[in-house]
Amino acid sequence: MSSDVGTDVRDQLWQKQSHYVAARSSFYQARWKGQRIPDRLSDIAALPLVDKADLRRAQQLFAPFGSYLAAEQTDITRVHRTGGTTGEAMNLALSVDDARQTAMIGARAQSASGLGPGDVVVHCLNYQMWMGGFTDHTTLEATGATVIPFGVGNPELLIRTIQSLRVTAISCTPSYPAVLQSVLTRMGLAPRDLHLRLGLFGGEVALDIPGFRERLEDTWGFAARNSNYGVTDVMCNFAGQCEEQNDLHFLAMDALHPEIINPVTGEVQPWEAGAHGELVLTHLKRDCQPLVRFRTGDVVTLTATEPCSCGRHAPRFQVTGRSDDMVVIRGVNVFPSSVAAVVHADDDLSGEYRIVLPGAGPYDRLPLQVELSEGIDVQDQQRVDTIVDRVKAAVARDLRVTADLSAVAFHAMPRTEGKTARVVRA
Repeated sequence: MSSDVGTDVRDQLWQKQSHYVAARSSFYQARWKGQRIPDRLSDIAALPLVDKADLRRAQQLFAPFGSYLAAEQTDITRVHRTGGTTGEAMNLALSVDDARQTAMIGARAQSASGLGPGDVVVHCLNYQMWMGGFTDHTTLEATGATVIPFGVGNPELLIRTIQSLRVTAISCTPSYPAVLQSVLTRMGLAPRDLHLRLGLFGGEVALDIPGFRERLEDTWGFAARNSNYGVTDVMCNFAGQCEEQNDLHFLAMDALHPEIINPVTGEVQPWEAGAHGELVLTHLKRDCQPLVRFRTGDVVTLTATEPCSCGRHAPRFQVTGRSDDMVVIRGVNVFPSSVAAVVHADDDLSGEYRIVLPGAGPYDRLPLQVELSEGIDVQDQQRVDTIVDRVKAAVARDLRVTADLSAVAFHAMPRTEGKTARVVRA
């Protein structure tokens, strides 16, 4: 089924799914007790919201898959686990149909970003139970491309593999090319020597920062695209950038119902360009762990609902950041993505940064560490002071907050093959 489906079809999918959930999920039976289940998605706001803490409690009480497991244990064909970076790791179950649907929809996003038959793509995400590994691998395969399941670690072997197998595309986090770049330098190679034409990224918001994308494309010579946006508890990949523009296409309207809510009040925002708030998702078809009105924690802006010049009719959006990564400085909401935009705009900085929070808050100043560019001596106090003052002024101008800012030497901050933590809480 195409992602371009009408309201009537989506309502029919919801009616079937909601009846299934009401009959099979003890989690939702308890939450919906005494409530009428609406027949139309336009009325779904009458049902309660669910968040990650609710799911975590459900798995603690009803291990291993939680009381929201609606399928039989024998229907589970694949199990993943979240990384647990924001709390206790979660167990994720997929049926055969769940896995097939996930691959199909993820392939739409990868294809929109330019991957297809004739490409050879090396997949460099963790295969050890994380959904970004094997299940994302299946989305790449479903595009018709040849996929190399490399995983993480041993970057020297990865570079030799790219050369020997004539790889045309790499799938990884936006942080990983920095790791490879340092290894290439030791090997006497430049990133462009690998002749990659396409970089497919996900897991971090860095690619949506113009300065970061431009540096990446200038250094590597490939087209850099966010081809892999998803929410682990819901679906690993359902949105990606096309070759015509940089907003994310929501490519799962036949499988997910999106809402945008005020993250504080829970009030639903009109589904129209300009809507801003937390993304809420509902499965329209899911066997194992169906979710209804799940708060993703991602703060987004709906940018367009009309057809794109690429020919796709899918709505488009941008991700501002995570509600749990938001730092409030004297009443001003600051997201890491906003800080990254300032950092990447300064040529004397490498682009690496950390927001190091000393306690629970409230905060009067933004505690920010930045890394100097290669070739700048951290002992050159006069030059470093000039850089620090300039970046502090940019933070005040663009973010409307005051920064407690310190600079560290190039490569003093760790590079990672996975998601990079930008907010560090003491």
